[in-house]
Amino acid sequence: MNNLPTVTKNLLIINVLCFFGAVVAHRYGVDLNNVLGLHFFMASDFKLYQLVTYMFMHADFQHIFFNMFAVWMFGRTLEQVLGPKRFLIYYMVCGIGAGLVQEVVQSIQYFTELSHYDGVNTGLAVIPMDEYLNLMTTVGASGAVYGILLAFGMLFPNTQMFVFPLPFPIKAKFFVIGYAVIELFAGLGASGDGIAHFAHLGGMIFGFFLMMYWKKKNGNGQLYF
Repeated sequence: MNNLPTVTKNLLIINVLCFFGAVVAHRYGVDLNNVLGLHFFMASDFKLYQLVTYMFMHADFQHIFFNMFAVWMFGRTLEQVLGPKRFLIYYMVCGIGAGLVQEVVQSIQYFTELSHYDGVNTGLAVIPMDEYLNLMTTVGASGAVYGILLAFGMLFPNTQMFVFPLPFPIKAKFFVIGYAVIELFAGLGASGDGIAHFAHLGGMIFGFFLMMYWKKKNGNGQLYF
């Protein structure tokens, strides 16, 4: 941990503390994922601060493990290139951007599928619409993580990477493109897997435009800072 850049190290620590804090709070009857997770903006439980706090909450150990592994693996390199200030800004912009995209997607779902009804059949019971809207909650750092992957692919496009289960290395740019395509088709497929695929894409989109803005601001056409 001592060799990790400051922001990357603190992001890992904060996320882990929030995860275990949520576990402890749950034992005392407090659902922090409900309090700090991002609710649909038309839900009664929605709060503006959730656009920030949701990215530090996770659904389970597997969720936080893979997200933090990606932050550790790619974030440290990105922070060394961008510098701590810009890396933190980038992380937060991608996370918040992912949340905004998720809100847009949920709005489309609401106005095209749900707004005509007073209740929703969840398969276990029919619940009032107001109650169902509060169940539309998003948690996780995945939007920020996908932004980090996008930036890594832009900065080091030809870096060779081994990606399980492929038996051969692929370039980082193809790795990122492949992930984006998978997320797009998964989102369009409406698989109902409980994963915010479009939020992942949202993190990449906001990250792309921020990287291009910084590139233009540099005035030399370079993405290095």
